[in-house]
Amino acid sequence: MTTVTQMKCACPDCLCIVSLDKAISKEGKYYCSEGCAEGHKTIKGCGHGGCGC
Repeated sequence: MTTVTQMKCACPDCLCIVSLDKAISKEGKYYCSEGCAEGHKTIKGCGHGGCGC
């Protein structure tokens, strides 16, 4: 059996791959930053270089 430890951030426009142990979990989805987790209502982008979300 393989255990998944990383996955793409759940934000549709985000390109980041996030480690599940460091991810922000919200409603069963994993995000790389608070901005992505809140749907970019108050925080623009995720702060990671080269990412266009």
